[in-house]
Amino acid sequence: MNGLAFFDTNILIHADDRSDPKKRARAIALIAEHHRRRSSVLSLQVMQEYYAAVTRKLGVDPVIAQRKVEILARGKVVRFSERDVIAAIQLHRLTRISFWDAMIVHAARAAGAAVLYSEDLQHGSVIAEVPVVNPFLDT
Repeated sequence: MNGLAFFDTNILIHADDRSDPKKRARAIALIAEHHRRRSSVLSLQVMQEYYAAVTRKLGVDPVIAQRKVEILARGKVVRFSERDVIAAIQLHRLTRISFWDAMIVHAARAAGAAVLYSEDLQHGSVIAEVPVVNPFLDT
């Protein structure tokens, strides 16, 4: 295994959410660890969702949120083509997960990620050969 870790948007959002200090600390530590090891993977979708959510829902200053996106973008970033959108649609149809979650899973699969960190998808499941881990279950 390559050790690459794909981060769903919700994990990144928790790193800025002060309402749950335990989740925040866990998210920050996990992101920092993989960023340091150069094993973090995101998609353009995740970067867009993160920026929109933290500026709108958490009130993070747009300049700070942009800077964080710039830092996150230093890692591996999955960029989609039209074929990837079609593959995500097929994954959505086959698994019955939401289309947006299918885009996340497909991006993780396309990147060759060894793990997909997500709070939204079922912990312990393997979707399209990508293991899903909810890193907050032990917090």
